Amino acid sequence: MCAKSATSSRRTVDAGVRSGSMPRQATGSVVERQRSDGRVFALRFGAYGRRRYVTLGSEREGWTRDKAEVELANVLADVRRGTWKPAEPAAAAKEPIDPTFHEFASEWLAARRHEFAPRTVEDYELALTHHLLPFFAEHQLSEITAQEVDRYKAQKVREREEGLAERPLSNRTINKTLTRLGQILDVAVRYELIDHNPVKTKVAKLKKAAPRRTRLSGEQVQALLRAAGPNRALLATAIMAGGLRVSELAHLRWRDIDLREGTLSVAASKTAAGVRAVALEAELVQVLREHKIASRWSQPDDLVFPGRFRDRPRERNSVRTRVLHGAMERANEELAEQGRPLIPEGITFHSLRRTYAALRAELGEHPAVTAAQMGHRDPRMTLRVYTDVTGMKPRTRMAGLLSDAEWALMGTNGPDAGQDDTDAADPGEAETRMAAGQTRDGSDGTRTRGLRRDRPAL
Repeated sequence: MCAKSATSSRRTVDAGVRSGSMPRQATGSVVERQRSDGRVFALRFGAYGRRRYVTLGSEREGWTRDKAEVELANVLADVRRGTWKPAEPAAAAKEPIDPTFHEFASEWLAARRHEFAPRTVEDYELALTHHLLPFFAEHQLSEITAQEVDRYKAQKVREREEGLAERPLSNRTINKTLTRLGQILDVAVRYELIDHNPVKTKVAKLKKAAPRRTRLSGEQVQALLRAAGPNRALLATAIMAGGLRVSELAHLRWRDIDLREGTLSVAASKTAAGVRAVALEAELVQVLREHKIASRWSQPDDLVFPGRFRDRPRERNSVRTRVLHGAMERANEELAEQGRPLIPEGITFHSLRRTYAALRAELGEHPAVTAAQMGHRDPRMTLRVYTDVTGMKPRTRMAGLLSDAEWALMGTNGPDAGQDDTDAADPGEAETRMAAGQTRDGSDGTRTRGLRRDRPAL
């Protein structure tokens, strides 16, 4: 290259530098701002074609003018090397999710309704609305500690002992509500909303008392049925037709009862074994005939014991409180006047189911037969839970429950147990008739006094 050409190239480079076509030197400055809590230092500089502003910190955090100048020099050096990177904006801290127990429990139940039977849903709602929510509703999940659960237990026990609750809970029932609470908190642990479940790890259940298995004697059953009034057929069916559960009784329809054959079919039950056929006593068949004749609704699809509306089953609590408890109060008035043992406290609708099993045991019926009638899969359940009638002699029949006959004289509580209560002119003749299973009138011993046999068969 000639000297003239080399000079021209140098001029072009120099001109390029002077004209700014080459990258400019990175420059910047330290910025000081006075605030109420002291001076704050920041850097202002250019990098990669943009103006930058970086806050360093305050005097309280150890920043000085000299320290800021050193930091500026380091930043500018990184910009020249191309290694400086702007700080990414701090990610907004996520607020931890900690719903209230009311919110979470409501969502828990709503999401699982389809998994449970209607009766189970009803029990879960009862435990939540009457017991758990009044105490824990405003607690956030993280606030439900073992100490709080113990406070809940103590409150329930105190309500019972001081008579503060309309329906006090036994230790067994309180434990059931704790089980429900633990079931809900298990899901909260799985969703990582809480670290652990205090009900499962740190809370002891209350000691359960031995279950009090209440039932009625035959004499008390008679008094109850006399006091039942228009609900006599309902309670008689509950006691004598295989110990129907209250839900089975409420959903019973006329198509489920064959009055000619004397059978009742349970089409809907809470268990598979509960779907069954029940043999009916002749006296109960007659009572159901009369009830059907008197009923406004007696078509096959009509409910046998409807509520206010033709197509709606009675509500379970209504059957308990309005029908059973009302009849018990009136029956106890009668028993008190006669100086006889009253129907004890604690009788529930389920006690009528136990009553059926106990009466069948007194008749000497095999437990397997009773279990099938009641819808128990295993006869041992029938023996273990219901038949606490050891030491009693078998009765001759169950039919007298619906008559005006004295039950005590029909069973083992009187001197004439197992004999007809009619006066026999010839004791030998009476014994012969009883041995043949007949009464003085030649019947099979089924007592139907007070029942109307002039009705046509249905």
